[in-house]
Amino acid sequence: MKTLILASTLLLAAVSATLTPAAAQSKPTAITIATEGAYEPWNFTTAGGKLDGLEIDLANDLCARMAVRCTIVAQDWDGLIPALNARKFDAIMASMIVTEKRLAVIGFSEPYAPTAAAIMVEKASPLAKLPGTGTTVDLGGDPAKVNAALAPIAAQLKGKSIGTQTATSNTAFLEKYLKDSVTVREYKTTEQHDLDCRAGRIDGVVAQKSSLTAFLSKPDYQAFTLAGPTFVGDVFGKGIAVGLRKDDTVLKEMFDKAILAAKADGTIDRLAQKWLKTSLTN
Repeated sequence: MKTLILASTLLLAAVSATLTPAAAQSKPTAITIATEGAYEPWNFTTAGGKLDGLEIDLANDLCARMAVRCTIVAQDWDGLIPALNARKFDAIMASMIVTEKRLAVIGFSEPYAPTAAAIMVEKASPLAKLPGTGTTVDLGGDPAKVNAALAPIAAQLKGKSIGTQTATSNTAFLEKYLKDSVTVREYKTTEQHDLDCRAGRIDGVVAQKSSLTAFLSKPDYQAFTLAGPTFVGDVFGKGIAVGLRKDDTVLKEMFDKAILAAKADGTIDRLAQKWLKTSLTN
């Protein structure tokens, strides 16, 4: 009898050892999603203190598809990843780009939006005629072609101050490709660098093209324009996705399935048209 019990115990242990992390986890019934609440129109806080924006709408849609109760909270940008890993919430939806550096510490869902960055300057500024306007530079492409495209831009930006949100791919872009030409001014939020740009305290800003395009439609930004190329690839990663803990494999599978369904039925594109006035379909 003892031999039989021992054999059964060993068999159960062997089966348990072969279970994947996803199989060992149970499906959550409620989750908390963190967003920055300060990156309009992706996510922002209204005058009444309510979270709103494309990612808020999308988060609620994805939670409905996953059949989970969803609570959305605001968290400062630079504290999002540490707080996620400290289990203060379960996911991040804050226009966060999938990069190799971030993949070293957290996981990501299937991307729900592509990534592209641009430079915003005053229309009356000489920078409004930056070379390459209307083109796209793939920073992950042939280095010789990238350098050839960036050289005249760097020359025209020489001595200028460019704003960027700290700890973002936009900062990484300026530090890697233009640090010898420009003074990089880092800000806690994009709202802060936009205000400084309007006040003339900096010469331009680098941010996501979709966000800047949405701002340019506002009365306060009629005097501004996008200048130079659209930048993709390399530091601008593999798209915008839901940030997750590496060990939350079941939640990743749930988000992946919901995001693919939201792409397929046109929901993400509809939300992009509502908030960004453009398409996000890959």
